[in-house]
Amino acid sequence: MKKILIIGSGLGGLSTALRLSNNGHEITILDKYSTPGGRLNILKQDGFKFDMGPSFMSMTYEFDELFKSAGVENPLTMKELEPVYQVFMEGKKSPFRIWKDLQKLEEEFRDIEPNFALKMDKYLNRASRFFHDTEDKVVKSNYKNRLDYFLKLSRVPLKHLPYLFKTMWKELEKSFSSEEVKVIFSLVAFFLGSTPFHTPSIYSLLTYTELRYNGYWAVKGGMYSIVREMVKILKDRNVNFEFNTEIISYSNKNGLLQDVVAEKGRKYSADIYIVNSDAAAFRGNVLNRKKYSEEKLDNMRWTLAPFTIYLGIKGKIKNLIHHNYFLGSNFKKYADTIFTSSISPQKPYYYVNASSKSDPSCAPEGCENLFILCPVPDLRFKNDWSDTDDLASSIISDFSTKVGFDVEKNIVTKKILNPYDWSNMFNLYRGSGLSLAHNLNQIGDYRPKNKDEVFGNLYYVGASTTPGTGLPMVVISSKLVTERIQNEHLNIQ
Repeated sequence: MKKILIIGSGLGGLSTALRLSNNGHEITILDKYSTPGGRLNILKQDGFKFDMGPSFMSMTYEFDELFKSAGVENPLTMKELEPVYQVFMEGKKSPFRIWKDLQKLEEEFRDIEPNFALKMDKYLNRASRFFHDTEDKVVKSNYKNRLDYFLKLSRVPLKHLPYLFKTMWKELEKSFSSEEVKVIFSLVAFFLGSTPFHTPSIYSLLTYTELRYNGYWAVKGGMYSIVREMVKILKDRNVNFEFNTEIISYSNKNGLLQDVVAEKGRKYSADIYIVNSDAAAFRGNVLNRKKYSEEKLDNMRWTLAPFTIYLGIKGKIKNLIHHNYFLGSNFKKYADTIFTSSISPQKPYYYVNASSKSDPSCAPEGCENLFILCPVPDLRFKNDWSDTDDLASSIISDFSTKVGFDVEKNIVTKKILNPYDWSNMFNLYRGSGLSLAHNLNQIGDYRPKNKDEVFGNLYYVGASTTPGTGLPMVVISSKLVTERIQNEHLNIQ
């Protein structure tokens, strides 16, 4: 039996603990925040419940595998969303609804994209081949070193090579003529905290997973049910949790991490340490690695920061569904400037989640709960958020106009979080919402590794290490790090 310390109780930390708890190890989980879950957290206010971060699930089979690995049945009740989402575009009277049903989807674009179903089928088939040719060989694989990474890449059919060297937007331009279609199906890049003009076309596979392979799913009771169920199992297995505890330093001996030190000076020792904080920033800020100095971290490409508004609304908004996107005009210019602007966007693009549409328990009867996310520049570029209330008012006003409902007049409760809030709550580097971006020199073996370069008993898990961001990727990350720990510490089975 090993003594294991997990720093961070996000999905990655909880998933790894779940996999290891099945073998009787002594596990303690620390977290800076007051409740478990990391960005997958919950806000309760005036009778409303809000998912603070992730608002849907895809690749649900990864969660089936996770719970099976822990020796339990998947306790989550899920509901598939159809339509998957809808997009309100500037100048359009009604939103485009995005369906998994290709015939229904073709009808949405009948007037602007001839032969849409044929084109989309071809696009999805291409993404499908890439997904299935890389899922096991690359995505679900640990790498011993850079050579091993390239050897595994070499097993991927050469026909996929162009995917690596063009952007998602270029791939869409190759497939569709309508600007509206290209914009809508490039929105998956924003799930990665980036834009389609910077994201490699390999991530077009996300459109395949959302429209054909698995779809989008809501979780009964809200997304925090994932955390709640996992914590319940872990506590039944005597896993210890300590909150409001931030690790700031360490000591080492003979090539191993000996202990870590919290803010108030308390030391925690273990045989194995697993960090579910940002893998790059932890190396820099806590371990003081030169490769991850503040200067070098700032020169890396980070994902956009979250600006979030949580609204409890009296009344029902008829033309909303679970997932809704609201876009302005001049998509390319907006995408080019949003990363590095020092001011708030003047006509912001934003996403609205109304989970009360699929789960009425999230709001009092006759009410809606709205979670609004507007991606904004991280704190390297915009560090003055004195305009927080102004930006929130601008978004709420625009939203009211587009849905034909006076939101401001019907607000029951409201909470706003800017990038400083997110950074302080969850140790997000410069407020970046999803850690490092997914450009070619920050994926695979070029991403911060899940095994520490110096200490033989220190590992990393989560969106900031391999394979990357997104709930299913984080669950896969927990599988990869658990396999590595098992292989390197022989008495863990």
